[in-house]
Amino acid sequence: MSFIADKQTVSDLNLLGKYKPSSIFSLFNQVVTAGGERLLQEMFHHPLSNHVEINTRSSLFSYFQKLELDFPFQKNDFLLAENYLGLGSAGNYPSVIADLLSKKLMASFLHDGQYEQISVGLAAAIRILNTFHGFLLSQSALQRKNGKEITGPYTEEADKVIAIFSRPELSWLEQEKGNIPMPLMKVAKYHYILQRSLQKEMEEILNSIYNLDVCIAVGKTGKARGFGYATASPGGQHLLQIDGLSHPGLTKGIANTLSFRKNQNMLFLTGANMAGKSTLMKAFGIAVYLAHMGFPVSALGMNFSVMDGLFSSINVPDDLNMGYSHFYAEVLRVKQVAEEVSAGKNLVVLFDELFKGTNVKDAYDATLSVTRSFSDYRNCFYVISTHIIEVGEALQADTQNLRFAYLPTVMEGSKPRYTYLLEEGITTDRQGMMIIKNEGILEILAKGEM
Repeated sequence: MSFIADKQTVSDLNLLGKYKPSSIFSLFNQVVTAGGERLLQEMFHHPLSNHVEINTRSSLFSYFQKLELDFPFQKNDFLLAENYLGLGSAGNYPSVIADLLSKKLMASFLHDGQYEQISVGLAAAIRILNTFHGFLLSQSALQRKNGKEITGPYTEEADKVIAIFSRPELSWLEQEKGNIPMPLMKVAKYHYILQRSLQKEMEEILNSIYNLDVCIAVGKTGKARGFGYATASPGGQHLLQIDGLSHPGLTKGIANTLSFRKNQNMLFLTGANMAGKSTLMKAFGIAVYLAHMGFPVSALGMNFSVMDGLFSSINVPDDLNMGYSHFYAEVLRVKQVAEEVSAGKNLVVLFDELFKGTNVKDAYDATLSVTRSFSDYRNCFYVISTHIIEVGEALQADTQNLRFAYLPTVMEGSKPRYTYLLEEGITTDRQGMMIIKNEGILEILAKGEM
Protein backbone atom coordinates (compact mmCIF):
# COMPACT_ATOMS: atom_id res chain seq x y z
CA MET A 1 0.00 0.00 0.00
CA SER A 2 1.33 3.43 -0.95
CA PHE A 3 1.57 6.45 1.33
CA ILE A 4 -1.63 8.55 1.19
CA ALA A 5 -1.76 12.34 0.92
CA ASP A 6 -4.85 13.72 -0.77
CA LYS A 7 -5.34 16.86 -2.85
CA GLN A 8 -6.32 19.01 0.14
CA THR A 9 -3.20 18.00 2.07
CA VAL A 10 -0.91 18.57 -0.91
CA SER A 11 -2.45 22.04 -1.34
CA ASP A 12 -2.27 22.91 2.38
CA LEU A 13 1.42 22.07 2.53
CA ASN A 14 2.24 23.54 -0.91
CA LEU A 15 4.09 20.37 -1.84
CA LEU A 16 3.74 20.27 -5.63
CA GLY A 17 3.92 22.75 -8.47
CA LYS A 18 6.69 23.13 -11.01
CA TYR A 19 5.76 26.74 -11.68
CA LYS A 20 5.11 27.72 -8.06
CA PRO A 21 8.35 29.28 -6.76
CA SER A 22 7.35 28.71 -3.15
CA SER A 23 6.41 25.04 -3.54
CA ILE A 24 8.48 22.33 -1.89
CA PHE A 25 8.93 20.69 -5.29
CA SER A 26 10.44 23.89 -6.71
CA LEU A 27 12.83 24.03 -3.75
CA PHE A 28 14.35 20.69 -4.77
CA ASN A 29 13.92 21.12 -8.51
CA GLN A 30 17.53 22.04 -9.25
CA VAL A 31 17.94 19.27 -11.83
CA VAL A 32 19.59 19.81 -15.21
CA THR A 33 17.81 17.25 -17.39
CA ALA A 34 14.18 16.87 -18.40
CA GLY A 35 14.40 13.20 -17.45
CA GLY A 36 15.68 14.16 -14.02
CA GLU A 37 12.73 16.49 -13.56
CA ARG A 38 10.30 13.72 -14.55
CA LEU A 39 11.92 11.39 -12.03
CA LEU A 40 11.76 14.07 -9.31
CA GLN A 41 8.06 14.59 -10.02
CA GLU A 42 7.48 10.85 -9.79
CA MET A 43 9.16 10.77 -6.38
CA PHE A 44 7.04 13.68 -5.15
CA HIS A 45 3.82 12.08 -6.32
CA HIS A 46 4.60 8.68 -4.81
CA PRO A 47 6.18 8.72 -1.32
CA LEU A 48 7.46 5.37 -0.11
CA SER A 49 5.80 3.10 2.42
CA ASN A 50 8.61 0.62 3.10
CA HIS A 51 11.22 1.56 5.69
CA VAL A 52 14.05 -0.28 3.89
CA GLU A 53 13.36 1.57 0.62
CA ILE A 54 13.11 4.89 2.46
CA ASN A 55 16.41 4.40 4.28
CA THR A 56 18.14 3.20 1.11
CA ARG A 57 17.11 6.30 -0.82
CA SER A 58 17.89 8.54 2.14
CA SER A 59 21.42 7.14 2.43
CA LEU A 60 21.93 7.70 -1.32
CA PHE A 61 20.95 11.37 -1.10
CA SER A 62 23.05 11.82 2.04
CA TYR A 63 26.04 10.29 0.22
CA PHE A 64 25.79 12.81 -2.61
CA GLN A 65 25.16 15.65 -0.20
CA LYS A 66 28.53 14.94 1.44
CA LEU A 67 30.32 14.66 -1.93
CA GLU A 68 29.08 18.07 -3.12
CA LEU A 69 29.37 17.07 -6.78
CA ASP A 70 28.36 19.02 -9.86
CA PHE A 71 26.46 17.38 -12.70
CA PRO A 72 29.36 15.97 -14.78
CA PHE A 73 27.97 16.70 -18.26
CA GLN A 74 27.78 19.76 -20.46
CA LYS A 75 24.09 20.61 -20.76
CA ASN A 76 24.12 21.17 -24.54
CA ASP A 77 26.09 17.98 -25.10
CA PHE A 78 23.65 16.02 -23.00
CA LEU A 79 20.63 17.41 -24.85
CA LEU A 80 22.17 16.38 -28.19
CA ALA A 81 22.99 12.91 -26.87
CA GLU A 82 19.57 12.48 -25.26
CA ASN A 83 17.75 13.45 -28.45
CA TYR A 84 19.96 11.16 -30.49
CA LEU A 85 19.52 8.13 -28.23
CA GLY A 86 15.78 8.71 -28.22
CA LEU A 87 15.47 8.45 -32.01
CA GLY A 88 14.55 4.77 -31.86
CA SER A 89 15.59 1.59 -33.65
CA ALA A 90 18.14 1.89 -36.45
CA GLY A 91 17.15 -1.30 -38.32
CA ASN A 92 19.55 -4.07 -39.39
CA TYR A 93 23.16 -3.29 -40.20
CA PRO A 94 22.94 -3.28 -44.05
CA SER A 95 19.86 -1.05 -43.91
CA VAL A 96 21.70 1.33 -41.55
CA ILE A 97 24.56 1.69 -44.05
CA ALA A 98 22.14 2.25 -46.95
CA ASP A 99 20.09 4.76 -45.00
CA LEU A 100 23.10 6.77 -43.84
CA LEU A 101 24.61 6.74 -47.34
CA SER A 102 21.32 8.07 -48.72
CA LYS A 103 21.18 10.80 -46.09
CA LYS A 104 24.79 11.79 -46.76
CA LEU A 105 24.10 12.10 -50.48
CA MET A 106 21.02 14.20 -49.73
CA ALA A 107 23.18 16.42 -47.53
CA SER A 108 25.62 16.95 -50.39
CA PHE A 109 23.11 17.66 -53.14
CA LEU A 110 20.01 18.94 -51.33
CA HIS A 111 21.54 20.46 -48.19
CA ASP A 112 19.47 18.05 -46.12
CA GLY A 113 20.46 18.09 -42.42
CA GLN A 114 19.46 14.56 -41.37
CA TYR A 115 22.92 13.01 -41.72
CA GLU A 116 24.55 15.84 -39.81
CA GLN A 117 21.92 15.53 -37.06
CA ILE A 118 22.74 11.83 -36.64
CA SER A 119 26.53 12.29 -36.74
CA VAL A 120 26.48 15.25 -34.34
CA GLY A 121 24.12 13.40 -31.98
CA LEU A 122 26.26 10.26 -32.16
CA ALA A 123 29.40 12.25 -31.35
CA ALA A 124 27.69 13.87 -28.37
CA ALA A 125 26.47 10.46 -27.18
CA ILE A 126 30.02 9.11 -27.36
CA ARG A 127 31.31 12.02 -25.25
CA ILE A 128 28.51 11.62 -22.72
CA LEU A 129 28.99 7.87 -22.43
CA ASN A 130 32.75 8.22 -21.90
CA THR A 131 32.22 10.95 -19.30
CA PHE A 132 29.68 8.84 -17.43
CA HIS A 133 31.90 5.76 -17.57
CA GLY A 134 34.77 7.75 -16.09
CA PHE A 135 32.50 9.16 -13.40
CA LEU A 136 31.28 5.69 -12.44
CA LEU A 137 34.82 4.33 -12.26
CA SER A 138 35.82 7.21 -9.98
CA GLN A 139 32.84 6.47 -7.73
CA SER A 140 33.74 2.79 -7.72
CA ALA A 141 37.27 3.73 -6.61
CA LEU A 142 35.77 5.64 -3.69
CA GLN A 143 34.28 2.37 -2.50
CA ARG A 144 37.74 0.83 -2.09
CA LYS A 145 39.71 1.34 1.07
CA ASN A 146 43.12 -0.23 1.64
CA GLY A 147 42.44 -2.62 -1.20
CA LYS A 148 39.23 -3.82 0.42
CA GLU A 149 35.78 -3.54 -1.14
CA ILE A 150 33.45 -1.24 0.78
CA THR A 151 29.80 -1.33 -0.18
CA GLY A 152 28.37 2.16 -0.38
CA PRO A 153 24.92 3.51 -1.24
CA TYR A 154 25.89 4.09 -4.89
CA THR A 155 27.78 0.82 -5.37
CA GLU A 156 24.92 -1.22 -6.84
CA GLU A 157 23.92 1.51 -9.29
CA ALA A 158 27.52 2.10 -10.40
CA ASP A 159 28.28 -1.61 -10.81
CA LYS A 160 25.13 -2.17 -12.86
CA VAL A 161 26.07 0.49 -15.41
CA ILE A 162 29.80 -0.34 -15.42
CA ALA A 163 28.75 -3.85 -16.46
CA ILE A 164 27.07 -2.36 -19.54
CA PHE A 165 30.21 -0.44 -20.46
CA SER A 166 32.19 -3.69 -20.09
CA ARG A 167 30.24 -5.40 -22.86
CA PRO A 168 32.35 -6.34 -25.92
CA GLU A 169 30.04 -4.36 -28.23
CA LEU A 170 31.36 -1.20 -26.55
CA SER A 171 35.06 -2.09 -26.55
CA TRP A 172 35.67 0.70 -29.08
CA LEU A 173 34.11 3.40 -26.95
CA GLU A 174 37.04 4.61 -24.83
CA GLN A 175 39.22 5.01 -27.95
CA GLU A 176 36.72 7.39 -29.49
CA LYS A 177 36.61 11.02 -28.38
CA GLY A 178 33.39 12.03 -30.08
CA ASN A 179 35.14 14.21 -32.64
CA ILE A 180 33.46 15.02 -35.93
CA PRO A 181 33.45 14.39 -38.81
CA MET A 182 33.70 10.58 -38.56
CA PRO A 183 34.00 8.21 -41.52
CA LEU A 184 30.67 6.92 -42.79
CA MET A 185 31.40 3.30 -41.87
CA LYS A 186 32.27 4.28 -38.30
CA VAL A 187 29.07 6.28 -38.01
CA ALA A 188 27.11 3.28 -39.34
CA LYS A 189 28.78 0.82 -36.97
CA TYR A 190 28.37 2.93 -33.84
CA HIS A 191 24.89 4.08 -34.84
CA TYR A 192 23.79 0.46 -35.25
CA ILE A 193 25.25 -0.60 -31.90
CA LEU A 194 23.80 2.25 -29.83
CA GLN A 195 20.39 2.38 -31.46
CA ARG A 196 19.78 -1.25 -32.30
CA SER A 197 22.03 -3.77 -30.55
CA LEU A 198 22.16 -1.97 -27.20
CA GLN A 199 19.03 0.13 -27.38
CA LYS A 200 17.68 -1.19 -24.06
CA GLU A 201 21.06 -0.71 -22.37
CA MET A 202 21.24 2.89 -23.60
CA GLU A 203 17.83 3.50 -22.01
CA GLU A 204 19.19 2.08 -18.75
CA ILE A 205 22.19 4.40 -18.94
CA LEU A 206 19.97 7.43 -19.57
CA ASN A 207 17.78 6.48 -16.62
CA SER A 208 20.88 6.12 -14.47
CA ILE A 209 22.01 9.61 -15.51
CA TYR A 210 18.56 10.98 -14.63
CA ASN A 211 18.86 9.35 -11.22
CA LEU A 212 22.32 10.87 -10.79
CA ASP A 213 20.89 14.26 -11.73
CA VAL A 214 18.24 13.96 -9.00
CA CYS A 215 20.74 12.71 -6.41
CA ILE A 216 23.08 15.63 -7.03
CA ALA A 217 20.24 18.18 -7.04
CA VAL A 218 18.65 16.88 -3.83
CA GLY A 219 22.03 16.57 -2.13
CA LYS A 220 22.94 20.15 -3.09
CA THR A 221 19.63 21.46 -1.79
CA GLY A 222 20.07 19.59 1.47
CA LYS A 223 23.60 20.94 1.86
CA ALA A 224 22.71 24.54 1.01
CA ARG A 225 19.76 24.54 3.41
CA GLY A 226 21.44 22.64 6.22
CA PHE A 227 18.82 19.87 6.13
CA GLY A 228 19.14 16.62 8.05
CA TYR A 229 17.93 13.11 7.28
CA ALA A 230 15.26 10.93 8.79
CA THR A 231 15.65 7.31 9.81
CA ALA A 232 12.63 5.10 9.16
CA SER A 233 11.56 2.04 11.17
CA PRO A 234 8.80 -0.45 10.36
CA GLY A 235 5.20 0.72 10.54
CA GLY A 236 3.30 -0.10 13.69
CA GLN A 237 6.05 0.94 16.10
CA HIS A 238 4.22 4.23 16.74
CA LEU A 239 7.23 6.51 17.02
CA LEU A 240 7.88 9.95 15.60
CA GLN A 241 10.65 12.17 16.92
CA ILE A 242 11.87 15.26 15.09
CA ASP A 243 14.55 17.56 16.48
CA GLY A 244 15.29 21.10 15.35
CA LEU A 245 12.27 21.32 13.06
CA SER A 246 11.70 24.47 11.01
CA HIS A 247 9.83 25.33 7.83
CA PRO A 248 11.97 24.57 4.72
CA GLY A 249 10.80 27.78 3.06
CA LEU A 250 12.38 29.89 5.80
CA THR A 251 16.13 30.45 5.71
CA LYS A 252 16.23 31.50 9.38
CA GLY A 253 13.33 29.56 10.83
CA ILE A 254 13.10 28.97 14.57
CA ALA A 255 13.67 25.31 15.45
CA ASN A 256 11.33 23.22 17.62
CA THR A 257 11.23 19.62 18.77
CA LEU A 258 8.16 17.42 18.35
CA SER A 259 7.76 13.93 19.77
CA PHE A 260 4.93 11.42 19.41
CA ARG A 261 4.45 7.92 20.73
CA LYS A 262 1.48 5.69 21.42
CA ASN A 263 0.82 6.98 24.93
CA GLN A 264 1.26 10.63 23.86
CA ASN A 265 0.06 10.76 20.30
CA MET A 266 -1.66 14.15 20.20
CA LEU A 267 -0.26 17.68 20.39
CA PHE A 268 -2.85 20.25 21.44
CA LEU A 269 -1.48 23.55 20.23
CA THR A 270 -2.57 27.03 21.30
CA GLY A 271 -1.27 30.54 20.75
CA ALA A 272 -2.32 33.94 19.50
CA ASN A 273 -2.76 34.86 15.87
CA MET A 274 0.63 35.34 14.18
CA ALA A 275 2.34 33.29 16.91
CA GLY A 276 3.31 30.66 14.30
CA LYS A 277 0.87 27.79 14.81
CA SER A 278 0.02 27.25 11.14
CA THR A 279 3.66 27.54 10.08
CA LEU A 280 4.71 24.97 12.67
CA MET A 281 1.98 22.57 11.56
CA LYS A 282 2.94 22.97 7.91
CA ALA A 283 6.62 22.46 8.73
CA PHE A 284 5.74 19.26 10.55
CA GLY A 285 3.52 17.96 7.74
CA ILE A 286 6.16 18.74 5.11
CA ALA A 287 8.82 16.93 7.16
CA VAL A 288 6.58 13.85 7.46
CA TYR A 289 5.97 13.84 3.71
CA LEU A 290 9.63 14.38 2.74
CA ALA A 291 10.76 11.75 5.24
CA HIS A 292 8.53 9.18 3.56
CA MET A 293 10.15 10.14 0.25
CA GLY A 294 13.61 9.55 1.70
CA PHE A 295 14.44 13.24 1.13
CA PRO A 296 16.33 15.53 3.50
CA VAL A 297 14.08 17.36 5.94
CA SER A 298 14.30 20.81 7.48
CA ALA A 299 15.44 19.49 10.85
CA LEU A 300 18.55 18.40 12.69
CA GLY A 301 17.32 14.81 12.69
CA MET A 302 14.23 12.66 12.63
CA ASN A 303 13.25 9.12 13.62
CA PHE A 304 9.88 7.74 12.63
CA SER A 305 7.94 4.56 12.07
CA VAL A 306 6.40 4.41 8.61
CA MET A 307 2.85 5.73 8.50
CA ASP A 308 0.05 5.01 6.03
CA GLY A 309 -0.65 8.61 5.17
CA LEU A 310 -1.00 12.27 6.01
CA PHE A 311 -4.18 14.35 6.18
CA SER A 312 -4.49 18.06 6.90
CA SER A 313 -7.24 20.61 7.36
CA ILE A 314 -5.55 23.99 7.29
CA ASN A 315 -7.04 26.04 4.46
CA VAL A 316 -10.38 24.39 3.73
CA PRO A 317 -12.39 26.62 1.36
CA ASP A 318 -16.13 26.88 0.97
CA ASP A 319 -17.65 25.48 -2.24
CA LEU A 320 -20.06 27.79 -4.06
CA ASN A 321 -20.80 25.22 -6.76
CA MET A 322 -21.86 22.63 -4.21
CA GLY A 323 -23.50 25.19 -1.97
CA TYR A 324 -21.23 24.35 0.97
CA SER A 325 -20.54 26.99 3.59
CA HIS A 326 -17.10 27.22 5.12
CA PHE A 327 -18.33 25.46 8.25
CA TYR A 328 -19.96 22.63 6.31
CA ALA A 329 -16.78 22.18 4.26
CA GLU A 330 -14.86 21.88 7.54
CA VAL A 331 -17.32 19.27 8.82
CA LEU A 332 -17.02 17.22 5.64
CA ARG A 333 -13.24 17.36 5.89
CA VAL A 334 -13.28 16.12 9.48
CA LYS A 335 -15.72 13.38 8.44
CA GLN A 336 -13.39 12.27 5.64
CA VAL A 337 -10.44 12.05 8.04
CA ALA A 338 -12.57 10.24 10.63
CA GLU A 339 -13.46 7.59 8.06
CA GLU A 340 -9.78 7.03 7.27
CA VAL A 341 -8.79 6.89 10.94
CA SER A 342 -11.63 4.56 11.93
CA ALA A 343 -10.61 2.20 9.10
CA GLY A 344 -7.51 1.38 11.16
CA LYS A 345 -4.90 3.30 9.17
CA ASN A 346 -1.82 4.74 10.85
CA LEU A 347 -2.09 8.41 9.94
CA VAL A 348 -0.60 11.79 10.73
CA VAL A 349 -3.45 14.31 11.06
CA LEU A 350 -3.20 18.12 11.17
CA PHE A 351 -6.24 20.17 12.19
CA ASP A 352 -5.65 23.93 12.27
CA GLU A 353 -8.35 25.79 14.22
CA LEU A 354 -11.21 23.33 13.97
CA PHE A 355 -14.70 24.68 13.23
CA LYS A 356 -13.74 28.32 12.96
CA GLY A 357 -16.68 28.77 10.59
CA THR A 358 -19.34 28.60 13.32
CA ASN A 359 -20.24 30.35 16.59
CA VAL A 360 -18.00 30.08 19.63
CA LYS A 361 -20.32 27.77 21.59
CA ASP A 362 -20.70 25.24 18.77
CA ALA A 363 -16.99 25.48 17.99
CA TYR A 364 -16.14 24.73 21.63
CA ASP A 365 -18.47 21.72 21.85
CA ALA A 366 -17.43 20.35 18.46
CA THR A 367 -13.70 20.81 19.01
CA LEU A 368 -13.85 19.17 22.44
CA SER A 369 -15.94 16.19 21.28
CA VAL A 370 -13.99 15.58 18.08
CA THR A 371 -10.61 15.87 19.80
CA ARG A 372 -11.65 13.40 22.49
CA SER A 373 -12.93 10.94 19.90
CA PHE A 374 -9.82 11.11 17.72
CA SER A 375 -7.57 10.70 20.77
CA ASP A 376 -8.95 7.18 21.25
CA TYR A 377 -7.13 6.09 18.07
CA ARG A 378 -3.63 5.92 19.47
CA ASN A 379 -2.12 4.41 16.34
CA CYS A 380 -2.36 7.88 14.74
CA PHE A 381 -0.50 11.10 15.49
CA TYR A 382 -2.34 14.43 15.65
CA VAL A 383 -1.58 18.12 15.87
CA ILE A 384 -4.72 20.10 16.70
CA SER A 385 -4.61 23.86 17.11
CA THR A 386 -7.30 26.19 18.41
CA HIS A 387 -7.92 29.64 19.82
CA ILE A 388 -10.50 28.21 22.20
CA ILE A 389 -8.21 27.61 25.13
CA GLU A 390 -11.11 26.40 27.27
CA VAL A 391 -11.13 23.21 25.20
CA GLY A 392 -7.60 22.48 26.35
CA GLU A 393 -8.53 23.06 29.96
CA ALA A 394 -11.38 20.54 29.66
CA LEU A 395 -9.14 17.98 27.95
CA GLN A 396 -6.47 18.29 30.63
CA ALA A 397 -8.94 16.99 33.17
CA ASP A 398 -9.76 13.66 31.50
CA THR A 399 -7.42 12.90 28.57
CA GLN A 400 -4.04 11.35 29.34
CA ASN A 401 -2.39 10.98 25.93
CA LEU A 402 -2.19 14.67 24.97
CA ARG A 403 0.77 17.00 25.07
CA PHE A 404 -0.27 20.60 25.64
CA ALA A 405 2.00 23.24 24.14
CA TYR A 406 1.72 26.82 22.99
CA LEU A 407 3.59 29.45 21.03
CA PRO A 408 3.91 32.49 23.27
CA THR A 409 3.52 36.19 22.66
CA VAL A 410 5.84 38.55 24.54
CA MET A 411 4.46 42.05 25.04
CA GLU A 412 7.00 44.83 24.82
CA GLY A 413 4.89 47.73 25.96
CA SER A 414 1.88 47.63 23.68
CA LYS A 415 3.74 45.80 20.90
CA PRO A 416 3.63 41.98 20.62
CA ARG A 417 6.74 39.98 19.85
CA TYR A 418 6.59 36.31 18.86
CA THR A 419 9.29 33.85 19.89
CA TYR A 420 8.03 30.92 17.73
CA LEU A 421 9.42 28.59 20.40
CA LEU A 422 7.11 25.95 21.83
CA GLU A 423 6.43 26.04 25.55
CA GLU A 424 4.58 23.46 27.60
CA GLY A 425 1.02 24.18 28.66
CA ILE A 426 -1.89 26.23 27.35
CA THR A 427 -1.54 29.87 26.41
CA THR A 428 -3.11 32.64 28.43
CA ASP A 429 -2.27 35.23 25.77
CA ARG A 430 -5.18 37.45 24.74
CA GLN A 431 -3.80 40.22 22.56
CA GLY A 432 -6.58 40.49 19.97
CA MET A 433 -7.94 43.83 21.20
CA MET A 434 -4.42 45.13 21.77
CA ILE A 435 -3.55 44.54 18.11
CA ILE A 436 -6.79 46.19 16.98
CA LYS A 437 -5.98 49.22 19.10
CA ASN A 438 -2.40 49.33 17.82
CA GLU A 439 -3.70 49.58 14.28
CA GLY A 440 -5.91 52.53 15.27
CA ILE A 441 -9.09 51.05 13.81
CA LEU A 442 -11.38 52.53 16.44
CA GLU A 443 -9.81 55.96 16.07
CA ILE A 444 -10.24 55.84 12.29
CA LEU A 445 -13.93 55.03 12.67
CA ALA A 446 -14.41 57.64 15.39
CA LYS A 447 -12.75 60.30 13.25
CA GLY A 448 -15.06 59.44 10.35
CA GLU A 449 -18.13 60.15 12.46
CA MET A 450 -17.03 63.74 13.20
